[in-house]
Amino acid sequence: MSSTIEPRPPFPPFDAVSAAKKARMAENAWNTKDPAKVALAYTPDSVWRNRSEFLQGRQEIISFLTRKWASESEYRLIKEVWAYENNRIAVRFVYEWRDTSDKWFRSHGNENWQFDEHGLMAERHASINDVKINENERKLVWEGQVRPDDYPNLTELGL
Repeated sequence: MSSTIEPRPPFPPFDAVSAAKKARMAENAWNTKDPAKVALAYTPDSVWRNRSEFLQGRQEIISFLTRKWASESEYRLIKEVWAYENNRIAVRFVYEWRDTSDKWFRSHGNENWQFDEHGLMAERHASINDVKINENERKLVWEGQVRPDDYPNLTELGL
C-alpha cells in the first residue's frame, strides 16, 4: 500500500453544508458495497467500534465489510447528520437488508466520526440495532446503488 495520503474533501472544521456533504459521500460509498473503495475514506490506522467489534486499520475494515456484505443482500443505506463540531460529525442512519434466509431487517444506528486534517476518518464509533421487517414494509427502495438526490431522507420517511 502506498504511504501517500489521498485527501478526501471536505476538510475540517465542518459547517452544516460540509458535514452534510461528508455524510452523503459516506452513504454513497457504503451503498456501493465495495470494501476496498469504502476503506479509502479512512486513515490507514483508523479505529472502529462497530456494535461489539473493534477494528483497527484499513485491512481489518476491508475484511469486516467483505463479511458484512456477503450476508446482507439488497443493502440500502441512508445517513443524516445529527450534529457536527470542528473535526467531528455525528450521524444517525438506517439501512435495510435481506439475510441469507431471505428475512428482511431494518437496522437503526448512530455513528460518531472524527476526521484528520486530510478529511480521512480516523475514528468511527457505531451503535446499531436490527429490527425484523416484512418485505412490504421496506422504505429504502431505489434503482441502482446510490440514493437519488430527490429520494426522501430519514426524517421525510418518518424514520
